[in-house]
Amino acid sequence: MFCSKCGKQVETTARFCGTCGTTAPVTHEMLVKTTNYKKIGLIITLAGIVAVTVFFIVSNDTMLLNESPNGDILAEEMSYCSEYRLNGDTGNCSVAEIPLVMTTGGTAGTYYPFGGATASGISNHTNANVTIVASGASVDNIQQIGLGNAHLALAQNDIMYYASHGVGIWPETAPVTNLATLMTLYPETIQIVVEANSGIYSVADLASRRVSIGVPGSGVEANAIQILAAYGISRDDIIEQNLGFAPSADAMRDGFIDAFFVTAATPNTTIMELAVARDLRIVPIGNAQATSLMADYPFYIRVVIDSSEYSWLDAPVYTLAVQATLIASTSMDEQLAYDIVKALIENASEVEAGHARGADISPYNAVQSISVNFHPGARRFFEEIGAL
Repeated sequence: MFCSKCGKQVETTARFCGTCGTTAPVTHEMLVKTTNYKKIGLIITLAGIVAVTVFFIVSNDTMLLNESPNGDILAEEMSYCSEYRLNGDTGNCSVAEIPLVMTTGGTAGTYYPFGGATASGISNHTNANVTIVASGASVDNIQQIGLGNAHLALAQNDIMYYASHGVGIWPETAPVTNLATLMTLYPETIQIVVEANSGIYSVADLASRRVSIGVPGSGVEANAIQILAAYGISRDDIIEQNLGFAPSADAMRDGFIDAFFVTAATPNTTIMELAVARDLRIVPIGNAQATSLMADYPFYIRVVIDSSEYSWLDAPVYTLAVQATLIASTSMDEQLAYDIVKALIENASEVEAGHARGADISPYNAVQSISVNFHPGARRFFEEIGAL
C-alpha cells in the first residue's frame, strides 16, 4: 500500500507511515485504483510510441519500394543512383541505401551461410543493404522471386531451367517468367554413392539394384532420372527408393539400399559421416554419357571429385554438376545488377573469408552453364571484362 499523504510505500499491516508519520495509509482499494491508473498511462504511452514507429517505417518503405496490390515488394522502377562511387561517395544520389531481401536455404545447409557471406560482400561494396532470409532453397526461392517477395535468391540452375520453361519438375501451367541470372557461384556436384564392396563400378551396374534417387519432385530425382536414361536405364529398371540424403545414408548403413544420389557441394556432410561407418566409393559418369547430357541439358557442367574433398578416394572421379546461381527479378534496376556482380567478382576473397565456397567465384566460373538469360546489367559487366 501507499501513504495517502506522502505517497511512499508502506507495509500492508502498518498502522502509520514510517516516512511522514501519518496514521492514514491508503486502503487496498485505493492501491488497486492507483495501480490501474498507472497501467492505463503506460499502455497509452506505449501505443503512442508504436504508432509513431509504424508511421516512420511505412513512410520510409513507401519511398524506397513501389509495392503493388498483390504484395510485390519489388519496385518497377527502383530509385537508384547509377553515379555513386564504391568508396561511399554518393554524389547527387538521392537514395542513401537500398534495402534488398535475399532468400537462401535452411540454416543447416550451405545456402544460408554462403548467402550471408555473399550478402556481406554486396552490402560492403554497393549502395545496397542485403538482408538474408532462411527458406526452402531452390524451388521456394524461385517462387519468391516470381511472387515479388525477394530481390535476390540462390538457386540451382537446373531448377531455374525447369521453372522458366515449365518443364520437368515444374508445372507447365505456371512457368516463372521474371527470372534473371546474375552469376553462377559454385558447382553442386552429382555424387552417386555406393559401398566399396557393392560390385557397382558404373551407372550401368545400377540396373536391378536398390537405388535411392531422391525425394519425389526434387532436383536430385530429376538429375538421377536423366543420368540413368543416358545409360538406357529407366526407373522401372531399378528398385526405386525415394529418400533424402540423411535417410539414404541411414538405409545404406542398415543394408536396405545399394546406392543413392546426392546433388550438393563437396564435401557433403552426410557422405562424410557415412564414410566413418562404411567403406565408400563414388561412381563416375562416363565421357560419352556426360557429353550427351551436357548437349541435351544446358545446366550441366563437367567436374571432378578428388581426395582433397574425400580423403578415402583413391582416384579422381569424373562426374557432372549443376551450378548454384545468384538470381534476381528481371525488374531489378540495370545499374544495381551491374554493381552487385562487380562487387562479388572484385571482392571474391572477402566472400571466401565468410564461406569456403567463395573460392569458386571468378569471372570464368560466373558465366558457365547459364540456364536462364543474364540480367542486362550483369551481362554488361561480364562483356566489359571480356568474360562474355
